[in-house]
Amino acid sequence: MRQKPIPTEVAAGTKSATSLMRWAGKVDHLGGIPRALVITAVGAFAKLFTSFLNSTHVYNAETLHHLVHSRSPGRPLITVSNHMSTLDDPLMWGFKGFPTMNAKLARWVLAAEDICFKNAFYSYLFRLGKCIPITRGGGIYQENMNEALDVLTNGGWVQLHTFPEGKICQESVPIRRLKWGTASLIARAPVTPLVLPIVHCGFEKVMPEKYKFDRRPLFPLINRNIKIIVGEPLEFDIQSLRQKAKTMPCEASSGSLGWPNSSPDGLSVGAQRWLYANISDQIRNVMEKLRCFGMAAKNLHV
Repeated sequence: MRQKPIPTEVAAGTKSATSLMRWAGKVDHLGGIPRALVITAVGAFAKLFTSFLNSTHVYNAETLHHLVHSRSPGRPLITVSNHMSTLDDPLMWGFKGFPTMNAKLARWVLAAEDICFKNAFYSYLFRLGKCIPITRGGGIYQENMNEALDVLTNGGWVQLHTFPEGKICQESVPIRRLKWGTASLIARAPVTPLVLPIVHCGFEKVMPEKYKFDRRPLFPLINRNIKIIVGEPLEFDIQSLRQKAKTMPCEASSGSLGWPNSSPDGLSVGAQRWLYANISDQIRNVMEKLRCFGMAAKNLHV
């Protein structure tokens, strides 16, 4: 049974969906032509830099292809990855054979409101690119998370891509503690999504944070080596996890400000925190194993 959206009053400080041009993100906006043009242009850009101007090797690409093209009807998909540059998305989808320029199959992605939606022009373009604005620091129950839930509810051929680490890290270090936004979407979706972990490296060299004069380059760099490791899909037994969460001795904390006192399925704030932490830890553990595999496979070829 679908959970009711969290009331928008708990999402203090967020803008309304109307002010962020949600209408421009609808599939029937102007017959879908503007979306198709933007997705095609961005996809061509990703193909150019990922497939032709840099050397890219993908491990287990067939799993990603299968889930995008042939998973069960109505089963939503969430792909999660580490975040190494401002251009991880869309460049990571530009490898050979992936339908990067297909507007119907293109992923939805959570995007920072203060960067991607800072004026009307950017808002319109990023909406056409299937981006959902997220206020950094606005919490997991902010208004636009309900929009992300709507995407998952529709299932079909869309994916909702997230960077659960929450910020860019260009150092070769273990996967950091994941934010709980992704876990909340997994737990709250009416049909539990498949979760596909992906770890990559090399994009930090294509778009380094500090290049000349400690600034990013104007354009992506070329002749770099990129490696993308696709894991196997994770399936969560959310009902069992909810029941276990209710029995755990967990207390709410000041970090839960803005959360509803209980979720639509009766979980206390403390139980919600345990549930989201448990899901996040499981995802992080798999991502870290993929990262270690990528570090070991220095001569990986597909």
